Amino acid sequence: MHDEVLNQRDQSGLVRALGSVDATMIVIGSMIGSGIFIVSAESSRLSGAPGWLLLAWALAGLLTITGALCCSELATMMPRAGGVYVFLREAYGSSIGFLYGWTLFLVVQTGTIAAVAIAFAKFLGVFATAVSPENYLVRPVSLGNYAISLSTEQFVAIALISLLTWTNTRGLEVGKIVQNTFTFTKTAALAAVVVIGLWLGWKAESAARSAAWWDPWANGWQPQEAQPGFAVTGAVALALLFGRSMVGPLFAQTAWTNVTFIGSEVRDPGRNLVRALVGGCAIVVALYLLANVAYLAVLPFPEIQRAPQNRVAVAMMDALFGRPGAMCMAAAIMISTFGCNNGLILAGARVYYAMARDGLFFRKIATTNRFRVPAAALVAQGIWTGLLVLPRTVTTNSATQQVTYGNVYNQLLEYIVSADLVFYLLMVVAVIVLRRNKPDAERPYRTWGYPVVPIISIVLSALLTIDLAWLAPATSGIGILIVLTGVPAFFVWRQASHQTPAD
Repeated sequence: MHDEVLNQRDQSGLVRALGSVDATMIVIGSMIGSGIFIVSAESSRLSGAPGWLLLAWALAGLLTITGALCCSELATMMPRAGGVYVFLREAYGSSIGFLYGWTLFLVVQTGTIAAVAIAFAKFLGVFATAVSPENYLVRPVSLGNYAISLSTEQFVAIALISLLTWTNTRGLEVGKIVQNTFTFTKTAALAAVVVIGLWLGWKAESAARSAAWWDPWANGWQPQEAQPGFAVTGAVALALLFGRSMVGPLFAQTAWTNVTFIGSEVRDPGRNLVRALVGGCAIVVALYLLANVAYLAVLPFPEIQRAPQNRVAVAMMDALFGRPGAMCMAAAIMISTFGCNNGLILAGARVYYAMARDGLFFRKIATTNRFRVPAAALVAQGIWTGLLVLPRTVTTNSATQQVTYGNVYNQLLEYIVSADLVFYLLMVVAVIVLRRNKPDAERPYRTWGYPVVPIISIVLSALLTIDLAWLAPATSGIGILIVLTGVPAFFVWRQASHQTPAD
């Protein structure tokens, strides 16, 4: 009975207008942002050798594919607005579902949108020097270890968030056209980077090839340099830091779950959601692994580690074509981040819409506009994301007294990494839980390789979570505290709601 009510609600507010290609473009477009062009620099510094760098990307890809196979069963079983929020609610109760949605709104989705918008503005600065983090419209106002400012870079980021929020309030068709156009373009651009790097860049004298592929110490790697203050040495140090080197590759591949958020707007979800999740993830994982092979083909390994501002892809194109190559890469990254943010903005709002329909968020968020999209949820998401762009972290160099300003959302996303992994683990475990609790529920797709595939995903994510907690207990602890801020919020909304959440 509860399922019938939910399905009627979704049908009354949203329309199934997305086909297989559209859903796949949501997956690919939300995954490919700026990460693939940047994070390999930090991963290479942590792992210390080309072989370990590629293995980090390969294992992150394995975690993504196994997760997508598991998520496909849940998505086709419950193709509703909210996606993962609904899966966690049905498996563990409304409180766990709410904590996921709360964290998504507070930091994960909105912080990622803010980060990608800043990346767009940063690469726009390659063409327009007036767009800069130091060119202020409102100079930093100090608040102790933090500050509030509005630079031209921040202004462009907020303008991008506002534009894409507005276009998505104009109907699903508009958002779909933007998503498909930019995803096709940036996927072709990333494929071109791969082809160019492998075709033109592979040289026998490449230092990346002559470097010790599996012996970081032979490359001058030291654990204490990779992570200052690290006391562990030897193989244990390599294993621990290798786990941390997977964080960048793994979170360059996140956001594929976004397509589940729009489950009630996908036609024939029993087939199209599986195709989108598995097919889209497979395409991106393959492109990411090949892109790193291309980086290694062109650049000496130390140049990947020391790429200016971590822009490995720009350094590769600069090495091949000089300044014109770097400019082309900057333009490709702008296209990539624009399309990525459109997908994140489009999908994220559906989670808060679903929470509100359960009486666990602001009542207005549960409404749709005349274009049959959750405009109020989109606007709320846009406002909070814009606010996250404004605060800055303040770091003062004790020797030179030079002040450096960072971004608060980057700090928050770092805190939330472990908690996000925990939610991922809970989602995979939900496949097992619901097989036991709801054995007769309709499942248009059953996880291939069950139970081996879920176990692989659970073990990998659990090991990575433990590794991060060991290496950065304070950071992980703060992330858990951010999640727990949702506990009092849950009880406030539950008491205020006239509806009964699904337990």
